[in-house]
Amino acid sequence: MPLLRTTRSLRTTALAGLLLAGTALVPMASAAATPLYRDPRASVADRVTDLMARMTLDDKAGQMTEGERGAATPAQAAAARLGSILSGGGSTPSPNTPQAWADMIDAYQRAATSTGLGIPIVYGSDTVHGHNNAAGATIFPHNIGLGAANDPQLVEQIGAITARESAATGVKWGFAPCLCVARDDRWGRTYESYGEVPANAVANSVIIEGLQGSSLADTTSIMATAKHFIGDGGTTGGVDQGNTQIGIDELRKIHLPPFQAAIAHGAGSVMISYNSWNGVKDHGNKFLITDLLKTELGFSGYVVSDWNGIDQIDGRSGFTAAEVSQAVNAGIDMVMVPNDYLKFVSTLKAEVLNGHVPMSRIDDANRRILTKKFELGLFEHPYTDRSLQNDFGSAAHHAVARQAVRESQVLLKNEGVLPLAKQDNRIFVAGKNANDLGNQAGGWTLTWQGQSGTRVIPGTTILDGIKAGAGKGTVVTYDRAGSGIDSGYKVAVAVVGETPYAEGQGDRPGGLGLDAEDVALIGKLKASGVPLVVVTVSGRPLDIAAQLPSAKGLVAAWLPGSEGAGVADVLYGDYNPTGKLSFTWPASSSQEPVNTGDGKQGLFPYGFGLSYPR
Repeated sequence: MPLLRTTRSLRTTALAGLLLAGTALVPMASAAATPLYRDPRASVADRVTDLMARMTLDDKAGQMTEGERGAATPAQAAAARLGSILSGGGSTPSPNTPQAWADMIDAYQRAATSTGLGIPIVYGSDTVHGHNNAAGATIFPHNIGLGAANDPQLVEQIGAITARESAATGVKWGFAPCLCVARDDRWGRTYESYGEVPANAVANSVIIEGLQGSSLADTTSIMATAKHFIGDGGTTGGVDQGNTQIGIDELRKIHLPPFQAAIAHGAGSVMISYNSWNGVKDHGNKFLITDLLKTELGFSGYVVSDWNGIDQIDGRSGFTAAEVSQAVNAGIDMVMVPNDYLKFVSTLKAEVLNGHVPMSRIDDANRRILTKKFELGLFEHPYTDRSLQNDFGSAAHHAVARQAVRESQVLLKNEGVLPLAKQDNRIFVAGKNANDLGNQAGGWTLTWQGQSGTRVIPGTTILDGIKAGAGKGTVVTYDRAGSGIDSGYKVAVAVVGETPYAEGQGDRPGGLGLDAEDVALIGKLKASGVPLVVVTVSGRPLDIAAQLPSAKGLVAAWLPGSEGAGVADVLYGDYNPTGKLSFTWPASSSQEPVNTGDGKQGLFPYGFGLSYPR
């Protein structure tokens, strides 16, 4: 039951209990008046102060808790006074449509706003390369491709489209951008990085401006999340969630600048990283979160944990009271506990009441969270603006995605075989990634790990683009395994590389070489005597030195997303390639880690990229 908020008939002992629970007493005389926090004309700071004076410890602990839609119904979330609900990777309503998303999120808001204080939730979802959980959303190239494109203005536009499509479904908090600086290509999240030097992430952190718009209160804006703080791209051996064993000077030089830029862009939230720094988990590191991020960098938004991130502080499964107090005292404001939210709330309250977490820390976290909720306009407009669904996944949005693909292509080798002639040509296309939208979209597409499949999302495959771009007299033939290739063809295009993965599932400690299918295909096409172009669809540079002599042309397409036709635009020369490597391409897997300035000679250096003669 909610604690009483009047002074009538309170005994001294009850009064002490209420104060300990963080409750300020509201005089009866003001009960009938509209509370100040409900007045949109009042300043955000005053509204937050007024609301917090009315909140119990139950209210405040709930605001600091984020549960998952699959574990908390709207009624359960409201009863626990949860501050946020999220969709994890692949966690969607059924059917997976914008309308169903809006219905689902609006149901959470109706329940939340029907409680005593009526505090709305903020609904969060991954927006890694578009609104990637939602079917029909525009899927843009992953960050590694955008880093190669080196077009921050375009990236800001991508952020704005992502925000618009997310807001159209009721999602007002996006878990992006990833500002990691990946220093070892064996890491499974390399494709979420804009590049191996901080300047890449710094330049592209402008996506925050696109996501958040000119005002968080705009219906087309969502709150951005700069992640993951800090050092996730610098772990020893490229191990996901591993140990970043570097000194403070290198941490500041390599991994901190993108977050400084994010704060300058006004990022509303920052997510803490799973990794450790010199053996101490970031989720429990007060120096990193409070001293460095909040105090030195002046971050005034709120800090959120990663999925069950506090569980890892002591190295054992589940979370303990000690981990809860350590994480909150370290400076985490909202804790993502997808399933065990009730246990977390009760544990946090107990840690406050026993003095392990000071009430000042609870109040600071709530002030940060509630400030963003007011700035987002959720108290005035908690429900989805469904008019935004009119251009969800529109042709105009896909046109921007196609331009991003064009700009992200990196031409690495060309012995006169590119661009492809559009007329009177015979083109043989092969490879597992030539006609597979799922493979070219990669992980974090509809599900956490992504999935192979020709038509898993709307868009065009690379083969679609090659066929559509063929002019008069040109024949395009496709066979995945290369069967049917003969000397009658003028050029062969092998589209090879990786299949979808995410996070640790993509760690490659054993090497970055092509799989057996790709190696056999390149050998078969080479043996035909037909000039060969190899296109790599991958989330990182691959170990292709052994296959390079077989190819007269090599293009790195990265993970282009919805619009494979943008790759074909470059192959045909409709767009002259402008992409440059934002990662050093290794001469071999054994060379990893390899980064510009370390004295190692890669197969292709950082910043390399060819264009066609004009």
